[in-house]
Amino acid sequence: MTIEITATIRNTQGTGASRRLRHAGRVPGVVYGMGDAITIDVDHNDVYHKLRSEAFHASVLTLDLAGKKEPVMLRAFVMHPFRQQVMHIDLQRVDLNKKIHTKVALHFINADIAPGTKAGGKISHVLNELEVSCLPKDLPAFIEIDLAGLALGHSIHVADVKLPKNVEVAGHHHHADAVATVQVPRGALEAAADDAAAAEATTAAADK
Repeated sequence: MTIEITATIRNTQGTGASRRLRHAGRVPGVVYGMGDAITIDVDHNDVYHKLRSEAFHASVLTLDLAGKKEPVMLRAFVMHPFRQQVMHIDLQRVDLNKKIHTKVALHFINADIAPGTKAGGKISHVLNELEVSCLPKDLPAFIEIDLAGLALGHSIHVADVKLPKNVEVAGHHHHADAVATVQVPRGALEAAADDAAAAEATTAAADK
C-alpha cells in the first residue's frame, strides 16, 4: 500500500514565517532533487503519526503537492528538543527507473529458540538497520534476520543476511561485519577461567 502525504507550496520563508506555520498546526519542509527545490508545509498531526510508522521511513511515498502527485522519500526531519512536535521535514524526489540508496530496518526473529539463548547467552544486535541499493519498486519495508540457528559465542554477518530479490547491500558495510551475536554470559566466562586455572594447577602438581 502506498503511503500518501499531502502538502501545500509555502511562499513565505524565514524564522517568523515558520513559527507562524507551526502555531497554525503546519510543519515547514523542503522537497528537493531532480529539479528545483520547493518549500512546502504539511499538516503536523498527519506527519507526526506517519513518522511513528516504520514504513514511512523506508518507503517510496506519494507526495500530493497542489494536485500533482510524484514519488518521494523521507530524507530528514527535526523534532522539538522536548515537545512532541515535528519542526521540519525534508523530502527527496525519486526517479522510479534509477536505483536508490537508503537504510532499511532489521527485524530479528526466533531469538527465543536460538541455541545460544537456550545456553544462557544474550543476543546483541550490532546493527539495527542496513544500507541497501535497489530500484524503488523493490525497496523492502524491513529485512528479516532469523536467529534460530545462532549458537553461543557465534555471530550472523552481513554476508549471511538473506536479502529480498533485486536488493543489494550498499554503503560502508562489509561482508564480514557482524549483524547480531550471542554473547557468552559473564558467569560462564568466569567458570571457564576457574576450570582452566584448576586444570593448570592439577597439571603442575602432577609434574612435580
